[in-house]
Amino acid sequence: MARGFRRRRSGSHVRYAAQLDPLERATVAGLMDQVRELLEPEPRSRDDGDEFSSIVAGLGMGVTVAAEDQSELDASAAERDPALARLLPTANRQDDEVAAEFRRLTETGLRQRKASTLAAAADLMRGDDKLRLDEDQARAVLTALTDVRLVLGERMGLRTDDDVHLLEAAAEDLDPDDPLGYALSVYDFLTWLQETLASAMLDR
Repeated sequence: MARGFRRRRSGSHVRYAAQLDPLERATVAGLMDQVRELLEPEPRSRDDGDEFSSIVAGLGMGVTVAAEDQSELDASAAERDPALARLLPTANRQDDEVAAEFRRLTETGLRQRKASTLAAAADLMRGDDKLRLDEDQARAVLTALTDVRLVLGERMGLRTDDDVHLLEAAAEDLDPDDPLGYALSVYDFLTWLQETLASAMLDR
């Protein structure tokens, strides 16, 4: 049976301890992997002979000097996965041009940072049944759990608290083998795990 996170010791020696069984850890780690794959920018393979463009692309900041790259970004934004929109919300809802420019300059770097955090958190979940996280690891796991819940919630159509309550009420009539019921139970487990970690980190 899972045991939520609790704070152990203090100061530089603080640890956040929890206990999950192998199936629970594998489930959480697998979901983190899936969200990481959703976020990771696709590697660019174009070799247009422009050395400056290659250097800029290598910075991992989403900056580009090629006009065709900008048109591709604009097209992809129109076809954006709703889950990505939850993970990477627009910076300016009143001005589409400003939002597109901000996305062009920052999105690749943000995706890389989120993907790196998810990878680190998934590795921690694959460790021992008894998790013992330091401050940096705890922040990574908390952030990763947030992103996983956002994506899973979007896939189930959960965008407000009312949506959650309605789905939980409907789940009572679902067939035991209905995947939606299992997804909801996983979502509830992630919520509980995240809340125990957040509470432990606030417990000074």
